[in-house]
Amino acid sequence: MKSDLNQYLQDNQADALWITGPAQHNPPMVYLTGGGHMTQADVILRAGAEPVLCHAPMERDEAAKTGLTTLNYSKYPLKDRLGQAKGDRLVAHALLYKHIFEELGLTHGKVILYGRTDAGKMLSTVNQLQEMLPGLSFHGDMEDAILLQAMATKEPAEIERIRAMGKIVVEVVSRVAEFLSNHLVVYELLMKEDGVPLMIGDVKAKINLWLAELGAENPEDTIFAIGRDAGVPHSSGTPTDPLALGQTIVFDIFPCEKGGGYFYDFTRTWCLGYAPDEAQLLYDQVKSVYDQVVSELQTGLNAAHFQDRTCELFEAMGHPTTRQDPAVESGYVHSLGHGVGLNIHEKPWFSQKEDPSNILVPGSVFTIEPGLYYPDQGMGVRLEDTYYVTPEGTFEKFVDFPMALCLPMGGKKR
Repeated sequence: MKSDLNQYLQDNQADALWITGPAQHNPPMVYLTGGGHMTQADVILRAGAEPVLCHAPMERDEAAKTGLTTLNYSKYPLKDRLGQAKGDRLVAHALLYKHIFEELGLTHGKVILYGRTDAGKMLSTVNQLQEMLPGLSFHGDMEDAILLQAMATKEPAEIERIRAMGKIVVEVVSRVAEFLSNHLVVYELLMKEDGVPLMIGDVKAKINLWLAELGAENPEDTIFAIGRDAGVPHSSGTPTDPLALGQTIVFDIFPCEKGGGYFYDFTRTWCLGYAPDEAQLLYDQVKSVYDQVVSELQTGLNAAHFQDRTCELFEAMGHPTTRQDPAVESGYVHSLGHGVGLNIHEKPWFSQKEDPSNILVPGSVFTIEPGLYYPDQGMGVRLEDTYYVTPEGTFEKFVDFPMALCLPMGGKKR
């Protein structure tokens, strides 16, 4: 949680965090500011101090809405900095940060960088700033030991925002199911009113429309993949593939709040009209593993424990897994889950057993998503829900939705 940030700074011998970039679709910035319409901003969080938000003059009102202490870039006019830099814009840009850091009393120590911005420009700026303030050293957080570690446990308000996103997801998935079920079927293909087959791209367009109507957005697209594509876990689906009966469809939807806030992650696998025996068997096996792992969840364990357990269960059924071969492309080929929050993928990591910080504790939010994939057989199955650990240490699913494989068709057939 945010209240733990100072402790994590101390644990990692860091003196400050520097978060840069826009205030939208920039998780570190959203985490500390709450978001808003700021095209470029910087937050400096010194150990033991409150964060300071540095902003452009045109966005001063948006900055003020955050409730943070603010510092306007206009205090250091570009004309003056360019004069001091003899026209060199890179030097002038680095001087902006030199003045800010000096005003905040931050001229010595270890600074950890976060945020989303142009990598080349940021690298050049930091290198120049390093020459101006040799007492500072700038680092990345490759171990996710500070900001992502704080974000790994959610406060009650964060839990409710994720729950609200889950309700939007269930509403959209319900609309998709109804939309598909009511289509005319001709020779096992779903047909539109103009006599053209309904395609993956048509469905994804509806998904984006409905998400927007409900106040969400889809910055990382949706996985809606049929047949062989369903057998490749992160195939988003081929837009021109027609919707046909009896083929597995992996429907993985992971939208966020408008502006780049909290995400929700959810997957169902459907067969339209009927499920072939081989698809039903695969589904039954995935569902049994899902149920077994959920029944065994407990706090105080590294999330990677449940990845090992999932591999064990699938291996007993005769499926190859990543535990046997990390490069496997058929069978169980990915991790059981991941944390969810302002990033669609964050701590706890289920794939890092060597990291003792990936412990399930009250406030943890994570997915459970076992799957089996056989692209050479033209099918794949994944089931996924997002869970959280309550203050009492119990595990709860945010929202519920039927998990049946077969989606009945209510439209006419020819």
